[in-house]
Amino acid sequence: MTAHESVGTKERRRRRSRVLRRLLRNRAAVVSMAVLAVLGLVAIFADLLAPDDPNKVSLVLRLTPPSAEHWLGTDALGRDVLSRAIVATRVDLLASLQAVGIALVVGVPLGIVAGYWGGIGDSLLSRVIDALMMLPPLILAVVVVAILGPGLSNAMLAIAIVIIPSFYRVVRASTQTASSELYIESARASGCTSWRILWRHILPAVAPPLLVQASFSASVVIVAEASLSFLGLGARAPQATWGLMLKEASSNLTTSSYLIYPPAIMVAITILALSLLGDGLRDALGRQTTDGR
Repeated sequence: MTAHESVGTKERRRRRSRVLRRLLRNRAAVVSMAVLAVLGLVAIFADLLAPDDPNKVSLVLRLTPPSAEHWLGTDALGRDVLSRAIVATRVDLLASLQAVGIALVVGVPLGIVAGYWGGIGDSLLSRVIDALMMLPPLILAVVVVAILGPGLSNAMLAIAIVIIPSFYRVVRASTQTASSELYIESARASGCTSWRILWRHILPAVAPPLLVQASFSASVVIVAEASLSFLGLGARAPQATWGLMLKEASSNLTTSSYLIYPPAIMVAITILALSLLGDGLRDALGRQTTDGR
């Protein structure tokens, strides 16, 4: 490692340490991380935590209110609502990771290339991204799903296309800012290749704002999945997702209103936790920028 690389690495470590300390002082962000950790554990151990088979149909028990045997009651097919809500946690979180992952794989390289090299490539990519951002997100997702066909995987691909522009713009702006740093100029002057600079300096520099965007985008994915599944364009029965549970509950809202609460509460809690975490990360990074410490 050369001298300028060592200086850049040490500075990034100091910045990460300051951001982490500020984040941990934010009570809302800490609580949101704890909530997301619990949701993650529920998703991992869903099969063990579910008291019953989430797809087990029992017409004799259909629309049974909450009881000691079925804590959250049963749905129109006699399936245990608690079990379906638990399994849906895993499905929704994995679907969110899938959509955000696709957006990262596409948006990050394009943003780095556009921000670092600029030129005609930057102009063309920016025009395409601007065109995508002008389209209504939900309408664009519906069109993509209509072309590819309904299903959770296709819905997540559609949502990924919708959120790619936000990742691209964040990475492009962060890359342009990082490229003007003195240690980057020193790396260029010492003969480091562009790919080495991108890997060792630019990519670590864009990671913090990328985490903020990923947190907010994950909450968008949860809402979009629920919307598409509610419209019949996302998950297909008998798969359990919060959006599909909301759709099924709406059919019996007047007679069995208890069905609407579990998926609605899970969606609300997850979105709130992701949003608060994103706010906490943004505040920590913003304070670092403004304080200069």
